[in-house]
Amino acid sequence: MSVDSFVYGYMVSEETYEANDYIIKEGSKGDWVYVILEGQVKVKKMTSKGMVTIDTLKEGEIFGEMTLWQLGKSSRSASVIADGLVKVGLLSTERLLKDYESISPQLKTLLKSLIMRLAETTKNAAILAVESN
Repeated sequence: MSVDSFVYGYMVSEETYEANDYIIKEGSKGDWVYVILEGQVKVKKMTSKGMVTIDTLKEGEIFGEMTLWQLGKSSRSASVIADGLVKVGLLSTERLLKDYESISPQLKTLLKSLIMRLAETTKNAAILAVESN
């Protein structure tokens, strides 16, 4: 999957991470949203049996979006760790929120519902990963 061209319009900077570097730590505060420009990352969640991998994201995929809609008031729900050398783009939170404010209340409700479902799916994936071991 490549990076959609419109995403570059939201980028404010790029960062590079080495293998096993944390890009996001579960439980931390933050409102940056990232797009993977090169490489891949592992999404990991802490469980009663330790860290489990719940997904692998590759070039063009976006992560860190769940706390954006809570304006950085909630904690990160999972860790994101570089799986080899990774280059990510940081997206402008200000511009994303400005564009978000311009959409209809109905679409805002739909987006919030999708984000909440993603959070629930992340939690359920971690539970299933522990149960399958």
